[in-house]
Amino acid sequence: MIFINPHGAPELACDHCGCRWVDRLKGKAYCYECGEEISDEAIAEFQAAAVAYAAKHSPPAAS
Repeated sequence: MIFINPHGAPELACDHCGCRWVDRLKGKAYCYECGEEISDEAIAEFQAAAVAYAAKHSPPAAS
């Protein structure tokens, strides 16, 4: 699940409970709230959204 924060940036959230606190220290991503694993698909979707956000909000290239 992806939330859009007040600044318009994407945030990864748990598909099971909606929590946005993710533990990535165990080699996999787990939700702090319910303990469910964050799927690789959700992480890939978030990464694509983050790249799109960065491309849209990056400063213009210097000439």
